Formats: sequence, C-alpha cells, structure tokens
Amino acid sequence: MIFKQKLTASACLLAGGLLAASAPTYAHHAFAAEFDANKPVELKGTLTKIEWINPHGWIYLDVADKSGKVTNWAVEFGGPNALMRRGLRKTDFPIGAEVYVNGYLAKSGKPVANGSTVKLPDGRDFFAGSENTGAPEPPKPASN
Repeated sequence: MIFKQKLTASACLLAGGLLAASAPTYAHHAFAAEFDANKPVELKGTLTKIEWINPHGWIYLDVADKSGKVTNWAVEFGGPNALMRRGLRKTDFPIGAEVYVNGYLAKSGKPVANGSTVKLPDGRDFFAGSENTGAPEPPKPASN
C-alpha cells in the first residue's frame, strides 16, 4: 500500500514536471518593465553581432547619428523558436550587413531597444518582437 502511494505520488510529480517544462513561458518579463511604448525608435545600422539564444534573440548594430558619431545598439528580439516560425534564421543576419529596425527605447536611457520589425538587406520585413509581453502593436514596417 505504501509502495503504491509513493509510486502514485512520484508519477504525479513527474507528470507535473513534464507538463510545466513543455508549456511555453509567456511574458517572463513585461515589456513595460524595461521599455517605453511612448518612445518609438527607428534604427539603421551595420550588424556587428547576433545572439540567437533563449529567451530572446539579440542583434547589435553600429548606428551613426547626424554628426557621424557611431553608437553600438543592442536590440532585443523574440525567442529563436518564434523567429524561426516567422521565417527568420540566424543566417539572415550576416555580420556587416545593413539592417533597419523599428522598436521602442529602453527606459534606462542606454542604447538598447525592443525590436518590433526588422528589414533585412534583401528587402524582407519581419515581425521581430516577442508576443504576449504587453508591447504595443508593431509600428509601420522598417523603412529605407
């Protein structure tokens, strides 16, 4: 009897663990905690680095301002699995390529943004953000 109870308890714990591990993690952080929906930004820059990792992908761009000063921006994207379902691949981001990103500035004031859309060198536009985070609808597609 005790063995059967332990076996049942173990099976329930295992099933619960498997269920929790297989469920998607929605909004592990809210958009509003880090980014300002009232401060949209459009960045045009040269890709310097890409991190195709969970829970978010990141691209890094050298962006020149009007005076010519170059700042390296970090742009948060959705997770790699979500990006791949939309047709994006890590290989779509060759280092040195020029990309256009629309998104929202970080509240910290640092050169960090939450990317909503990205336009690749071949002209394709993609939704690059995370879903279910409280972020606003993507702004107009990234432009030239």
